[in-house]
Amino acid sequence: MRDLNYDLKQLCRHNRDGSYATQADREHILDLIADQLEEMGFRHMNAHSLKPKHVEKLIERWLAEQLSPGTIKNRMSALRWWAEKIGKENIIARTNAAYGIPDRVYVTNHSKAKELAMDQLQQIRTDCIRVSLRLQAALGLRRAESIKIIPKWADRADRLVLKDSWTKGGREREIPIRTLEQRQLVDEAKALAKGKSLVAPGYATYVAYLKHFRYECARVGIHAFHGHRHFYAQARYQELTGWECPARGGTTSKQLTPKQRAIDREAREVISREMGHGREQIVAVYCGR
Repeated sequence: MRDLNYDLKQLCRHNRDGSYATQADREHILDLIADQLEEMGFRHMNAHSLKPKHVEKLIERWLAEQLSPGTIKNRMSALRWWAEKIGKENIIARTNAAYGIPDRVYVTNHSKAKELAMDQLQQIRTDCIRVSLRLQAALGLRRAESIKIIPKWADRADRLVLKDSWTKGGREREIPIRTLEQRQLVDEAKALAKGKSLVAPGYATYVAYLKHFRYECARVGIHAFHGHRHFYAQARYQELTGWECPARGGTTSKQLTPKQRAIDREAREVISREMGHGREQIVAVYCGR
């Protein structure tokens, strides 16, 4: 392991800011950044070597790669965290706009849904990961929820109940089990987990398993986990309204009749609750407007 990768891992180990998932994501991003700095010719760096030129070259690369604004902003957060921990906060501009990083585009009428590809799924070598991915697509679970869930506890026959300790923001919620496919999947998850969570046997912590989960998915080309939730939301919208959502080329809100608007609003409220969001407006991110 190169010095910089090692130093950044140690920095993360000694500074446990945020949730377990946040810590794991930050460590993953910083490891990637260390690799990219090496590739760009910045050798023999350690954690205290960070300079403005490194930040500028990284951003230049990310913009050239046409990464989404959200991805770049997540990487900038990790960079600022690194700079803060070594006492060099001032080497990074306070705003992303100073580097020409565009604002995050939240609502578009372009679908970001990712259907779970069966050929990729079959290449996953860990049973628990395969079931977690299927829960994301079939029931709209977030990645963390699909891992932390204890299927036996969550299953209430006609619905899945998610504990507040499994969910983002600590909001307990219920998701209806509406189809035979969903019912069979929940039963399969219960049989696999045997009264426990979907963290695979042999992993002492969620963070350790998350690294394996991420690696195994990347190995077969599965990266956009959140796309599975987009897929669920869009399918649910069609089921509740009877027509496709704007993100799939359906009728936009401006084109709806008064009667359709009422159906649209009710559908979005249902989807918002099932996906664990406090505001109906956030559904526009998944389904368009």
